[in-house]
Amino acid sequence: MNKHKNDRGYRNELGARGEDAAEEAVRERGMVILKRNYAVHNVGELDIVAEQNGDIHIFEVRARLNIGTYPESEESVGRAKQRKVMRTAECFIDEEGLYDRNVVFEVIKVTHDEQGNILGIEFVPF
Repeated sequence: MNKHKNDRGYRNELGARGEDAAEEAVRERGMVILKRNYAVHNVGELDIVAEQNGDIHIFEVRARLNIGTYPESEESVGRAKQRKVMRTAECFIDEEGLYDRNVVFEVIKVTHDEQGNILGIEFVPF
């Protein structure tokens, strides 16, 4: 990656790589991906929706550079974002008729270096 860290294209590329890595990590945990980038107009978007043992897992992916100037990924999912994710999840559950399922919300923290190499992936409940 030869782009600068403040370049929007660079950040978008890191975000897409982070979501791809997060999806792979979810699959490695034995989960089945139900949706990726599920969006509801004027409500919000769910990065990854997966299922395991009957539970629905809603993942908000946060990709961050490992240079110490950004808040922790899980801290960047504040109460307003959590409410937006929960409202969007309600739409998904309603649309799919999954009323009887336990729903788990997590942040997947993907850490990169400045070259875009993935340094780590961490699952954090929210």
